[in-house]
Amino acid sequence: MTAPLTGYTILDLTHVLAGPFCTMTLSDMGADVIKVEPPGLGDDTRAFPPFKDGKSAYFATINHGKKSIALNLKAEEDRAVFEQLLEKADVIVENYRPGVMERLGYGWDNLHARFPKLIYGAVSGFGHSGPDAKRPAYDMVVQARGGVMSITGEKDREPVRVGASIGDIVAGMFLAQGILAALVDRDRSGKGRKVDVAMLDSQLAILEHAVALTSVTGKAPGPSGARHPSITPFETFHASDGLFVIAAGNDRLFEKLCLTLQLPLAGDARFATNPARCENARLLKRLIEAVTLEETRAFWINKLTAAGVPTGPIQTVDQVLKDPQIQARNMVVDVLDKSGRPAYTAAGNPIKISDSPDPTTRTPAPELDGNRGEILRWLSDGN
Repeated sequence: MTAPLTGYTILDLTHVLAGPFCTMTLSDMGADVIKVEPPGLGDDTRAFPPFKDGKSAYFATINHGKKSIALNLKAEEDRAVFEQLLEKADVIVENYRPGVMERLGYGWDNLHARFPKLIYGAVSGFGHSGPDAKRPAYDMVVQARGGVMSITGEKDREPVRVGASIGDIVAGMFLAQGILAALVDRDRSGKGRKVDVAMLDSQLAILEHAVALTSVTGKAPGPSGARHPSITPFETFHASDGLFVIAAGNDRLFEKLCLTLQLPLAGDARFATNPARCENARLLKRLIEAVTLEETRAFWINKLTAAGVPTGPIQTVDQVLKDPQIQARNMVVDVLDKSGRPAYTAAGNPIKISDSPDPTTRTPAPELDGNRGEILRWLSDGN
């Protein structure tokens, strides 16, 4: 089996999360990723906890399978090596603030003129255009400014950050998509493209219902806890031993839910349609919980699942890692150490492609500058 990106070389100048998440995705699909790091400390996340045997698990689980070379792009000797890498690369990815690469002499215009087939991927807080292009940003800044925090949490409580770093991760996902599209286009045109992804833009792009509600009603939605603002019932419910979720996303599923719970509501005008159910969501929740509180979560999950109603437990991360469905999909993998022994646990590759390898382990994250000799030999072999 051959991974779809086998044979493509990615120069990865990124650090922390958005860019490294993108290049991890490309690596998982077979690309050869060469991580170009500043000498001394390297990627900031090498110093991020938690640590195991003195190594960052954060760094290891985002940068597994990559190679590392330390280059000072202001030093003439290191720039000469970087120029050789550019000659062989298919894609360069960076997440500096706009203007940094230009000052180094490696901005898009310069590189495109010299290496017309090279694809240039850039992810930054606010993108390479607009009045705030050069402002710094981190995940929390774009979650706040992009509207995500305004709809996250409980009503009448302070806004909260989404638990996962979706400001970085979503931007990394969009950048990977853009790079793949640019590779397809290059096969047709023979020319590289610049892919410019902003973390702020990416936050707006995932506000599907919030944008629709605001544009139609003229009023911005606020946080609604676990409840979906446009679908009912679609939230958490109490059983005798705690919370679980029910997501009856259409009239047919609502009817199945009522039959399973033995609730005579399907013909009630207050609940006959999804808009009506949304108008009466609090009342409906009370009526449903009057039944679900009589039995355990496991009882209702089993019963509703048998009836074809989408439902599930609210699992902690340790429970997710042991979930049989997650494990059956090879979504928990071991990152090996340099001796070939399992050292860290990481999420697997969610992109399952037929006739493409999906290994249960990942090769180690690189030591800083740990692949210098291998990379220099590759540059000198003439292939």
